Amino acid sequence: MNFFLKNERIKFSIWFIVLVFITSRCNNKDNFYEVDRRAYINNLEGFWLGQCIGNWTGLITEMDKIGAPVNGRAGGFYTREDWGQMDQPNLWGSNNYSKYITYLFAEKDSIWGSDDDTDIEYIYQEMLYNAKSLDFTGEDIKKAWIDHIHQEEENFLWVSNQKAFDLMNKGVVPPETSNPEINPYYEMIDAQLTTEIFGLFSPTKPKIALDLSNLPIRTTARENAADISEFYVIMHSLASKNTNHKTIKDKILWMAKTARLHLPNKKYPAKMFDFVYEKYLNKIPWEDTRDQLNFRYQIQNKDNYFWSKKDKTCNGCFAAGINFGASIISLLYGEGDLKETIKIASLAGWDSDNPTSTWGGLIGFMLGKEKIEEIFEIKFSSQFNIHRTRKGFPNQGIDNFRNMALKGQNIVDRVVLKKMSGVIDTISNRWLIPND
Repeated sequence: MNFFLKNERIKFSIWFIVLVFITSRCNNKDNFYEVDRRAYINNLEGFWLGQCIGNWTGLITEMDKIGAPVNGRAGGFYTREDWGQMDQPNLWGSNNYSKYITYLFAEKDSIWGSDDDTDIEYIYQEMLYNAKSLDFTGEDIKKAWIDHIHQEEENFLWVSNQKAFDLMNKGVVPPETSNPEINPYYEMIDAQLTTEIFGLFSPTKPKIALDLSNLPIRTTARENAADISEFYVIMHSLASKNTNHKTIKDKILWMAKTARLHLPNKKYPAKMFDFVYEKYLNKIPWEDTRDQLNFRYQIQNKDNYFWSKKDKTCNGCFAAGINFGASIISLLYGEGDLKETIKIASLAGWDSDNPTSTWGGLIGFMLGKEKIEEIFEIKFSSQFNIHRTRKGFPNQGIDNFRNMALKGQNIVDRVVLKKMSGVIDTISNRWLIPND
């Protein structure tokens, strides 16, 4: 027999056996989670849109209220009654985004501008989309940051992000860029707002999401800040899992309690979560819970939380911890209602555009772009200008949510195949993810 023909028959036989094996597994649905690949595109569009709505709304109140004032500014807190009222000056004495505290939109014929709560996630997605391997290195991250972040002019980096970037420009490679010995901001908020998207790249599989996000998180975070960032990644990974929960409220509570199991019980992030959760279950108003959170951690420094004293610049207003506590307040009390969650997060205090963006993105993903527009009764812009804050992207930085979602889908394709040993069912357009 011709050697070529014999070889091809052997190859065909092998692929036939593999196909039979895959088909037999796929016919047993108990072996797999099924995720609608087409619907996931709308979900990812919802993620980017929800992030932008939350981000820009939260910018109005960012650092307006941080409890104890700094140089006579930003003292006290907002309450629900402040929604729709005049915006107060922030810690730096400015209020540049809106005269009033309300939702801030880019409507249909406008364009969303990137901000630090969206732009580094955009960089990471582009990095993964263009990479040959999902197993990126610290050098890959260093190159992506230096290629796309401005050196001299305003670069929209603060605390740990800025320090990590400075270190990269001196040749330091992640994860060494978050080493507490050279980065004193290792427990600031930064990683929380730059890595959530890795959860969406690993639908239903938090462990794989944590593996993908491990190095990006530790580019800027260590210890408690890293734990908190992983909490967010887990939440986003669980969002795509089919559950028996009848409402988005119930599913979010399940996601939060599941992610809570990842937090070490003896450390302050777990204790903060439990503190807020108990107040929520006891129907304590969210403003009272926020005030008690501030008293317990910012003033009394319970559970070894010391950042309000250690960081003298603004009482630790950028710290991962207190902002995590405020974030959990908006998540729990928002109860899966996108508008309510963003509203509470905007008013809760400290770095308010972080939780508004995080939960806006998460709930936006769960709802999808079309449902978000139904809720707000507005046709939003789908255009996104990454060059508002970053540089070096095609088309002068103008992108759109559909294109961004398709790139995210492409990354998930590779994760399902290479990290999960899953299957892309092209007939039904589903991911079949092993249930193990």
